[in-house]
Amino acid sequence: MTETPPVPETEAQDETLVETLQLERIEENLFRGTSPDTQPGRIFGGQVIAQSLLAAYETVETRVCHSLHCYFIRPGDPTTPIVFEVDRSRDGGSFTTRRVVAIQRGKQIFNLAASFKDAEEGFRHQAPMPPGPHWRDLPDQREVLAELMKDAPEEAKRWLKRPMPIEMRSQDARTYWMSGPKDPVAQNWFRCSTPIGDDAHMHQVILAYASDMNLLSTAMRPHGVHWQTPGFQSASLDHAMWFHQPTDFNQWHLYVHDSPSASDGRGLIRGSIYAEDGTLVASVAQEGLMRMRPK
Repeated sequence: MTETPPVPETEAQDETLVETLQLERIEENLFRGTSPDTQPGRIFGGQVIAQSLLAAYETVETRVCHSLHCYFIRPGDPTTPIVFEVDRSRDGGSFTTRRVVAIQRGKQIFNLAASFKDAEEGFRHQAPMPPGPHWRDLPDQREVLAELMKDAPEEAKRWLKRPMPIEMRSQDARTYWMSGPKDPVAQNWFRCSTPIGDDAHMHQVILAYASDMNLLSTAMRPHGVHWQTPGFQSASLDHAMWFHQPTDFNQWHLYVHDSPSASDGRGLIRGSIYAEDGTLVASVAQEGLMRMRPK
């Protein structure tokens, strides 16, 4: 699967992200999903995470997902529907567990394990939101990147024209395409710019969708490479997410990344997602492929 480079949404969008992610039930534990026809090459990894979680939710009555762990196995083809097979692993007294396998042309492209539970009161603490610029003080990333990419490769320009329902603002928007090493840390504000509605589960599903954005690029920063560096190869390998608090993802959230390690052709990235009031709503970890192709 591929991670989405930091590109903005276009002015016109034919459908909301809620509509894009919808699944068709084809059997008791089987669902079918499709991809936007604007996706070039490979399916965006966040899409298959979100649709797999949505398929699991179709088999869970009231409990809420508190964690998910998944592996990207093969590149997904955006021109082919995805079949999601849900295994109802366990319905226990406190926890519900589901496994979801995403299939194209008879082969697994992705699998996910998720755990669900009822809300309860208990011990509470959280890491504080780190300092940084507020989203109101950051430029519209659409305008910044349009200016920067006037002379970019055609592939990058095509990404710029894609409908992107996740709005993002970042202090690094003006320096992203510049070469040279940078610290392996990053911050960006993001939100779903199309209406999600009142379903709290769908806000969680779309937060999972957006959690795959910009992570791997943080591990690239110390090495002076980016998505358009000739010979550079990258892909998401696995992804884990823990949901701490319910949230409204039509509101701005701060996504804080750091990459503590890169070795053996892989980079590790950690992420924390905060609501605007400083509440830590989710934590993320991802490992991605990072290598230069032999010349």
